[in-house]
Amino acid sequence: MSIRIGNAPCSWGVEFAQDPRNPSWQSVLKDCADAGYKGIELGPVGFMPEDPAILADALAEHDLELIGGVVFRAFHDPAAWEDVQDGAVRTCKALKAHGAKHLVLIDSISPRRAPTAGRASEAEQMDLAEWTAYRDRIATIAKMGAEDYGLTVGIHAHAAGFMDFEPELEQLLDEVDEKILKICFDTGHHSYAGFDPVAFMKRHMDRISYMHFKDIAPDVKADVIAKRTGFYDACGQGIFCNLGDGDVDFPAVRQLLVDSGFEGWCTVEQDCDPTLDPDPVGDARKNREYLESIGFN
Repeated sequence: MSIRIGNAPCSWGVEFAQDPRNPSWQSVLKDCADAGYKGIELGPVGFMPEDPAILADALAEHDLELIGGVVFRAFHDPAAWEDVQDGAVRTCKALKAHGAKHLVLIDSISPRRAPTAGRASEAEQMDLAEWTAYRDRIATIAKMGAEDYGLTVGIHAHAAGFMDFEPELEQLLDEVDEKILKICFDTGHHSYAGFDPVAFMKRHMDRISYMHFKDIAPDVKADVIAKRTGFYDACGQGIFCNLGDGDVDFPAVRQLLVDSGFEGWCTVEQDCDPTLDPDPVGDARKNREYLESIGFN
């Protein structure tokens, strides 16, 4: 299998399943196919139908393959553990039903971290006991996904959560067995955090199992970090620009993937506000065309 390019519901502003601003799941599938993609992520569990027959028919209608799904929940909050488990089990069942491979774990935004998104030196850190319990919750879900459902599980760093900056990501990778936990590497969030995506990839290509392609507008990034703008407000201001218009070196990213023999899906994720992006399908098409222009098929 060569490198294949997919997209995700977050490119249509879908972050939470019950957000009344969301477009319909049917329109997202149609838009994704119309923009030229052959694969799509599940989106937040509950957005797409959980009845496998309904979703299978819709995917087939649009000639789309289900790539994977994300558990975007509060791993940092022990009181939210049942919610994390619920989201993880439902996502795993959906992925297995459709033959999808990638389970992505993301610690959701924390009020303790939101003010310091992009400011590693100022961010609050967990103490040892809190970190240990947090790490073990991530490892428990990773083990379930890998061993009980046969999925490839990747940790995904995300702005404004407790798995955001490079040092904590690398600590987690050191402490959790590679057999159950790989990396879903997001180029844009790594840049947002203030680190070099290409440099990180060079060090960790052997553990990267899945890619999220996201670009960052450097002027917006500088502004929102200076003003301590919230993550979703930053999305509304266009921090995640079209691929090729920001500070991520995608030609270098592609070369690393090719040189390492990476195979499988790389998914475009252009997080946006569903009420403010005037043309998500147009952006999706431009992103695909840009990737083709630098050598992705």
